[in-house]
Amino acid sequence: MTYAAARLATVKPSASAAVSQAAKAATAAGRDVIDLGLGEPDFDTPAHIIEAAHQAALAGDTRYPPTQGTLAARQAVSAKFARENGLDYAAETDVIVSNGAKQVIFDALMATLEPGDEVVLCAPYFGQYKDMVLILGGVPVTVKTEAEDGFCLTPKALEDAITPKTRWIILNSPSNPAGATYDDDALRGLGAVLRDHPRVLILSDEIYEHILFDGRNFLSFAAACPDLKDRTLTVNGVSKAYAMTGWRIGYAGGPAPLIAAMTKVQSQISSGPCTIAQAAAVAALNGPQDDVRRFNAAFEARRNLVVDRIAQIEGLTLDAPGGAFYAYIGCAAFIGGQTPEGKVIAGDIDFAAYLLDAAGIAAVPGSAYEMSPYFRLSTATSAEVLDKAMTRLAEATSKLKKD
Repeated sequence: MTYAAARLATVKPSASAAVSQAAKAATAAGRDVIDLGLGEPDFDTPAHIIEAAHQAALAGDTRYPPTQGTLAARQAVSAKFARENGLDYAAETDVIVSNGAKQVIFDALMATLEPGDEVVLCAPYFGQYKDMVLILGGVPVTVKTEAEDGFCLTPKALEDAITPKTRWIILNSPSNPAGATYDDDALRGLGAVLRDHPRVLILSDEIYEHILFDGRNFLSFAAACPDLKDRTLTVNGVSKAYAMTGWRIGYAGGPAPLIAAMTKVQSQISSGPCTIAQAAAVAALNGPQDDVRRFNAAFEARRNLVVDRIAQIEGLTLDAPGGAFYAYIGCAAFIGGQTPEGKVIAGDIDFAAYLLDAAGIAAVPGSAYEMSPYFRLSTATSAEVLDKAMTRLAEATSKLKKD
């Protein structure tokens, strides 16, 4: 008997989760494995946020939540958008709170995509974007970016990708997996193209907003292109900036009709997110931001460590990412080469497998993000662990025979 619907045939499990599972299995078998697969901060959730959740539970805030999110949570999101992004989103009509940013994105796509509608994705991109589009009957259109452009989409590439069937473009800055960051001019350049295509909606995934390096300032797409705000969904969440991945709170601001349609979808999938987690998110957004700055400083120091060490490994390439906590490392020099055992490295999947087998490093192959030959390492772990991983990486690559 077949249980899975046909539409799932093209959908793949999360690559980073699969790598992490492989690392856990190797660890359980007694191997010393450094898991750099999952993008999850290694910091604990700040104490004042945990205390807010505790107090909410004690106060009996344990009933079914409103589907769109509690009013307190939506007000905190609205205030955050106004304070940090210069965006006016009314808490009552223009904001939704969901079970993580992924649900926000799924709600939006499910509420708007008709069969055959196209969604422009900028490779390398977060793999779940494509899978969500496929599940919902849409057509993902992949546009390859270039390392020399900082893995950012150019206006010409965007123009060339848009067709009469294009419904969405998904932008992610800073990005997973490459840490691509769009400056003001880059965002406005894309906006100039999108003005000529009024059917196209813009999903701006800003989940890594507070993880920016080298003194960069963040600018939301809707703030850079205010005349396109009524076609833009600004997506964010508390997972990355506040070390709250397990709390599962994402949120978005957008035009009221879109938020209403997304709320209708959410009402049938999950209802509103956990009330206690929403209380924690309120404390995160409204409370002191010292921990956010502390986390970012640590992430930048770790980025610097990895960039410096990769520069010393012959055959690997890495330009310093402008944000997020990943290193998207080029390994083209080793493709076609051989392991010490004589196995050919046919692509980055083989390269990542070699790293796990030979060095005990769990990395995600770049093919999972539609751009090869690269591999992604998460730098959201301690400097000591990263230093150890870099030493192992140098030793393992020195044993490979290049093509």
